[in-house]
Amino acid sequence: FFYVYPKGLTELLVHVKKNYKNPTIYITENGYDESNINSLEQAIRDTKRIKFYIGHFKAVKAAIEKGVDVRGFLAWTFLDTFEWTAGFTEKFGIIYVDFKNGLKRYPKHSAHWLKQFLK
Repeated sequence: FFYVYPKGLTELLVHVKKNYKNPTIYITENGYDESNINSLEQAIRDTKRIKFYIGHFKAVKAAIEKGVDVRGFLAWTFLDTFEWTAGFTEKFGIIYVDFKNGLKRYPKHSAHWLKQFLK
């Protein structure tokens, strides 16, 4: 039910700058969900999430270059979690949580990518 449109994030941030006296902005929840995950291998191979973050980081950078005062960006979310309307079926985390086997955790490809990106 989500549409990925990074340019819209840039446009929104610039709109807020122009219309609300350039407030300091912290993006506190920005992420990509995947559903219909049937295996661990499928869960950790989350290339669409990586593309999502690349696009959104570029969008935030473009807004900053236009003078928007963005100070923080928090990925949604660190761990796969319970989503109010979807339970455990939507996977937003960069860490896969195996809810059927003792909550064992597995870093997804996006976690490794993000680690390298932040270095």
